[in-house]
Amino acid sequence: MKGAVGSNVPGIIGQCGGNAMCATCHVYTSPDDATRLPEVSEDEDEMLDSTAGERREGSRLSCQLVSCSALEGLTVIVPEEQL
Repeated sequence: MKGAVGSNVPGIIGQCGGNAMCATCHVYTSPDDATRLPEVSEDEDEMLDSTAGERREGSRLSCQLVSCSALEGLTVIVPEEQL
């Protein structure tokens, strides 16, 4: 999320600064990538119920996905709306 905000990626707002409290960094990940991602925490799960875009399988808050070699090549889709 911080990298996306710093690079002005359209649609990633990150209003809460990465604290999983606003859902303005919601993204869709491929179900095929689920095993590469950390488990969804209780806080993230609650916020995913409050996203402006539809919650789907593979919905994540990008602030909870820390860039590392295990996520190299990960593709995410930004929902049309975040607010």
